[in-house]
Amino acid sequence: MATGFCTLTAMPFLSPLPDGRSLLAVYVQPRASRTALVCIHDKAIKLAITSPPVDDAANKALIAFFSSFFKIARQEFSIHKGHQSRRKQIIISGLSDEIIRQRILEEIQRKDVARK
Repeated sequence: MATGFCTLTAMPFLSPLPDGRSLLAVYVQPRASRTALVCIHDKAIKLAITSPPVDDAANKALIAFFSSFFKIARQEFSIHKGHQSRRKQIIISGLSDEIIRQRILEEIQRKDVARK
């Protein structure tokens, strides 16, 4: 099931870490018209955010979005790599890989159904 350049066929966007945390690959689209999880794009979760990529605003908006989306505290998220890049790696504590993957896929599939 593909939507433009986004696809659900490959899901290497999430990796378990040895300490029980998870590493999430994210591709950020700043200055979007709305903040939303868009799709899976190039082995990463594509996230559109309204914030511009200046003064760490986009990074703060990304953490705030995921905190709300997964319903866990902002302190459970940290940017591992990509502070000044569209491609980021986010470390998530407090949720299993299975739950993270399930919630992301449910949201993307819900959006795909709504588009049809």
